[in-house]
Amino acid sequence: MKLTDKMDAPDLVTAEDGALLLLTASGAWGIRQGSTCEKLINQAASRLRHSVIRVDLKAVSFLDTAGAWLLQRFQMEQAEQGREVKFIYEDERFDILLKEVDRQDVDNPTEEHSGNSFVNYLEAVGEATRQLGRDTRDILAMLGGLTATITAAATHPSRLRPISIGVQFQRSCMGAVPIVCLMSFLIGGIIAQQGGFYLKQFGAEIFVVDLSGILVLREIGVILTAIMVAGRSGSAYTAELGSMKMQEEIDALQVTGLRVTEVLILPRLVALMIALPILVFLANIAALFGAGLTCWWYLGIVPHSFIAQLQAAVTVDTLMVGIVKAPFMALIIGLIACMEGMKVEGSSESLGRHTTVSVVKAIFMVIVVDGVFAVFFASIGF
Repeated sequence: MKLTDKMDAPDLVTAEDGALLLLTASGAWGIRQGSTCEKLINQAASRLRHSVIRVDLKAVSFLDTAGAWLLQRFQMEQAEQGREVKFIYEDERFDILLKEVDRQDVDNPTEEHSGNSFVNYLEAVGEATRQLGRDTRDILAMLGGLTATITAAATHPSRLRPISIGVQFQRSCMGAVPIVCLMSFLIGGIIAQQGGFYLKQFGAEIFVVDLSGILVLREIGVILTAIMVAGRSGSAYTAELGSMKMQEEIDALQVTGLRVTEVLILPRLVALMIALPILVFLANIAALFGAGLTCWWYLGIVPHSFIAQLQAAVTVDTLMVGIVKAPFMALIIGLIACMEGMKVEGSSESLGRHTTVSVVKAIFMVIVVDGVFAVFFASIGF
């Protein structure tokens, strides 16, 4: 509706016709007249006694979304009281506005009924199971796309995009070294202190070196590093891809003929699979260094005795048990992070939700993968 320079004041006249009540609206019904229109409607609604109401809009000179919303709200309120309200108009544009406002249904959101708690629990379990199936399907689809891309890169090595891999490696590895080493140093010292506190009671404090070395190299180093990488790099991957999805940059890549898997996902996964074993090795060194300092200060085990006992307790195989797990954990973290990033919709709430879900799922799967490896290595006596 075209807004004129001077508009008529809105009005609403009530007239009875037997069992029918006719409300004749006139003037401008727009956002500028919203307060006046609302008063007119409220005054008319307070005197209603009829079950059938007709609202004549033929004399309305201007109607916008605000006016249509007031009229539609009046219709819904009277319908809740058992009255029938219909609008009479000739302008087709009024029909478009009223139907559009009615379609939005802003005043009557769907109420969720609590129902039986046990049924709700079963429903939640079923939905979680379906979501697990969808996530598994998406991860397998992404793995298939990565396999196809890697196979194509075998004949065309330039498709690996070494510059992109280098940039992602710098972000996920070099940028994470300080925090990973600091946390590992502190954890190593805590393990040595707690182990030494109890072993000292039996005069076996020297075995705290064995405890720290085996525990750090086989389990703690890789799990702690993977969890920190999941919270740091995994969330960053999800946020980056999600932001690109919100800004339609991914759609632009697809329109130009570029593969999202090749351009965005593969460099991140390759960089993370290279970075995590390096970070695990550095974390092991930092944790053992922290354990050695704690043993020297708290238990009186001098550095050369610590190193000698450590050489007797651990071997290269002990180190490799932890290192071998790292690429698999990196692959899981990267796949989950990229998958959740590609699920982001066009809102900041969706971005935050999927980033959180990405970190939670990645940490959970890291622990699951570590448990699988622990059972596997124990079964082969390694």
